[in-house]
Amino acid sequence: MSLRVDQDHARFKQIIRGKIRQNLRRFISKGELLGKQGKEVVSIPIPQIDIPRFRFTDKQGGGVSQGDGDPGDALGKPGEQPGTGEAGQGEGQHVLEVDVSLSDLAEILGEELALPNIEDKGKSKIASKRDRYVGLRKVGPNSLRHFRRTFRQALIRQISLGTYDGKKPVIIPVRDDLRYRSFKTEVEPVANAVILYMMDVSGSMGDEQKEIVRIESFWIDTWLRHQYQGLETRFIIHDAVAREVDRDTFFKTRESGGTMISSAYKLAADMIEQSYPLDEWNIYLFHFSDGDNWSVDDTLLCVNLMKEKLLPAANCFCYGQVESPYGSGQFIKDLDEHFKNDERVLTSEIKDRDAIVDSIKEFLGKGK
Repeated sequence: MSLRVDQDHARFKQIIRGKIRQNLRRFISKGELLGKQGKEVVSIPIPQIDIPRFRFTDKQGGGVSQGDGDPGDALGKPGEQPGTGEAGQGEGQHVLEVDVSLSDLAEILGEELALPNIEDKGKSKIASKRDRYVGLRKVGPNSLRHFRRTFRQALIRQISLGTYDGKKPVIIPVRDDLRYRSFKTEVEPVANAVILYMMDVSGSMGDEQKEIVRIESFWIDTWLRHQYQGLETRFIIHDAVAREVDRDTFFKTRESGGTMISSAYKLAADMIEQSYPLDEWNIYLFHFSDGDNWSVDDTLLCVNLMKEKLLPAANCFCYGQVESPYGSGQFIKDLDEHFKNDERVLTSEIKDRDAIVDSIKEFLGKGK
C-alpha cells in the first residue's frame, strides 16, 4: 500500500510539472509568481486539475450498493432531480494552488528553455563541510550500523568455530561482530557567483520597462541560484551618475536628466576590483536600458571599459534593451558593432513582456 501511495504521489508531481511547463511562458510574461514567492518556495496556480476526494459517512446512511435503489438510478441528494438548473456559458475551471521549490522551478525553466548547466570558473574561500563515509569500525551509533557487514562477520566467525549449520542457516551476531560506518568530515570550497545588475533610471525608463526588468531578473536569479551554492546580487542604478542601491530602490527609482552609461560601468569595475577576486568568483553583469546614451564619446568610453576591465573579469556581459517610446535604441547597435565576434557579450532586444522568455534564453542559453 505504501509503495502504491508513493507511486501515485510521484505521478501527481509529474502531472504538476507538466502543467507548469505548459503555462510557463504565461507565468513569466505576466509576472504572476513574483507576488507568490516565499523564502524557498513559490505558490503556483495550476488550472484544470481536479483532485478526487472521498467523503465517509455513517454505514447506515445509504450509498452505492447500500439502501434502497435500483440499478441505473442517479446518485444525488434525496428529492434532487437530475438535469435541473440553468445552463452555464463558460468553461468550468478547477484551479489548485501548489507550492513548488525554487530549485524545482529552476529545473523546469532549464528543461523548457533547454538551458545548459554552467561550468564555474572559480572557487570561493568560503568553505562547506561534508561528511563522507570512508570505512568501518567496531563502535558507533545504531543509526550507522552496517547490517550486511555485521552479518558477514558473524558468518565468518561461526564458520571458523564450526558452529554454522548449513541445514539450519541461523546467523546470530554477537558484540564483536558489529560493524559501523565511519565517516570523515571534509572541508571543500563552495562555488560562488555574483550578479551585478545595472539599470538606466532616467525619465525614459517608465514603470512598464522596470517591471519587465524585475520579472526577467527574478528568473535569472532563480536559474543561477540553482547552479551555484552561493550567489550574491548587487544593484547599480544610473542616469548621468551611478550609485549602488538595494533591490527595492533598484526597481522603484525613477529620475530625470541625461544618461551616461559609462558611470555604471566604472562603478561595476570598481566593485569587482574591491570585492571579487577573479580566480574565486563567477561574475555576471546584466545591464538594462532603453538604448539612449549621452554622446558618442561616452559610448566609446563604455566600449573601452568593457574591453579593459569588465569582460576580462566576467563570465558574460548581458545587455538587455527594453523598448521605450522615448528611447533611441542606439546603444545595442553600437555594442553589436564593436563586439559582434565576442561570445562573452550577449545582447537582447526586449520589446514587451512576451519577449522576456526569449531574452532569458539568449542570455543563459550558452552556459557561460
